[in-house]
This record gives sequence, structure tokens and C-alpha cells, in this order.
Amino acid sequence: MANIVAIQMTSTPDVAENLQFVEQQLLDLPAQRPCLVVLPECFACFGAEDNKAFDIAEVKGNGPVQDRLSELAKEFNVWIVAGSFPLLCKTPNKYTASCLLFNNLGEIIDEYQKIHLFDVTVSDNTGTYKESRFTQAGNSLTVVSTPFGNLGLAVCYDIRFAAMFVAMSQQMPMDVLALPAAFTQQTGLAHWQSLLAARAIENQCYLIAADQTGIHANQRQTYGHSCIISPWGEVLANLPTDTGLIHSQINHNLLDDIRSKMPVHQHNQFRSQLV
Repeated sequence: MANIVAIQMTSTPDVAENLQFVEQQLLDLPAQRPCLVVLPECFACFGAEDNKAFDIAEVKGNGPVQDRLSELAKEFNVWIVAGSFPLLCKTPNKYTASCLLFNNLGEIIDEYQKIHLFDVTVSDNTGTYKESRFTQAGNSLTVVSTPFGNLGLAVCYDIRFAAMFVAMSQQMPMDVLALPAAFTQQTGLAHWQSLLAARAIENQCYLIAADQTGIHANQRQTYGHSCIISPWGEVLANLPTDTGLIHSQINHNLLDDIRSKMPVHQHNQFRSQLV
């Protein structure tokens, strides 16, 4: 069985420091391969002013952060879901919040650009969030065939939009859903676990949620509680507020059993409205 891993971070504005932390965590990976590692949203730089992302934004396939992730994927023989990272785009004064998938040869296999942007008001130290100020929203779903099964990619706020994941499953039935996140303390306390479990159960897939945790340099508070959830909604691994990694394994026999006994995708009477 394949190993699946979530790394929980308290990322700082220092890119080198954050990448060093990722490398340190990879040293503690379980030995069995294949292995899929999911990094949080904004893993490489977090807690700075929003426009700081322009200083580290890269062209897809070219840049020091992507080069380092490629090296780590090869060195540790792992697939990496690289949270979200700013990539330059055609829209002036904006970047995409891109989630890149690296294979164990260090190649970029696919990209998901965050669709749902966090423009909300929260009762915390930050108060008002306006992600769309500098971020260009994506418009395409990403589900890709991998050694772990069909892997869906989404980022943080996306988890609130159930129809997105139903549409992804109709595009290609998901065996695993990777969700890098930087959930706020307040919204996480209220909704994190419920939303994650619901998406895993609805789509009958494993869900790997890698979150930011703690208080960051700009006083933003993130919730932590990275977890891995089974297609039956069971929490297989959980890390409350510390940094570090959690891991579990994919049981494809369990996936097949759940889907054969309760074929919800076949029973869904609203499929045509979501494609």
C-alpha cells in the first residue's frame, strides 16, 4: 500500500527557512514507497505583507523554489503536492495561487490554480481578508492519474464548495484528494473537521489536509489540525497544533468495497447539472 503524508508548518516570510523545515521533515518519512507528501498552502512564504509574494513569484517550471522541490522529490523518492505558491501570470499585478504536483523524478506533472479566493471577514487578528487583491483565480479542475490512484488537487477555501468536488469526481473518480490549507483559527475551530469529513464521505476518497498552524510573523493565526481521513470519514491521523508530519496508507480494497456497497456516484440524480 502507498504511504500518504501531510506536513504541518508555521511558515515564516523566510523562504530558505521554510524549505529547510520541509527537508527536515522528509528525513522522518516512512520507508515504504510510493509516498505522497502534501505541503500546506503558502508553505514557502507566509506571514509577510500580501505583496511580498511578488518578490518570490516564479514562472512555472523555472525558479529556485521549484528547483529545490524538484531536488527534494528526487532525493527522497517521493511525490510532492506543493501546497500553493505564487506563479506569474498574464494578468497585470497579479499571480496565481498554484498547487504544483511533482513526481519522484522531480518533474512537474500538473498544476492546480486556486479557484475560490478568500475574500471574507473573520473575527480574528486580521479581520478582513481580500485574497483577490493580488491573486488571479483559476478556472480549471485538476484530477490526475498517479501511483496512488486518481489524485484531486484543491486549496483551502475550496473545501467549502461541495459541487466543485462532485464535478471533479465526474471528470475522473477521485481516490485521493489533497488539500493544502492555511485555515484561520476561528473558521478552523468552527468548520475544519466537518468540512473535511463531509468531502471525504461524499466523494468516497481519502483526504489529505495539510494546514498551517500557530501565530505567524504578521500575527495571523492559523488552525493546524492537519489530518488524513478515510473514504468512510474516519480520521486516520491527526496533528493538532504542533509542526511536523503525519502519515497513513491507502487501502484500495477499502475504496472498492465502500463504492460497491454504496454506489453514490451512480445514484446521484443531479450529475448532469454539475459537469
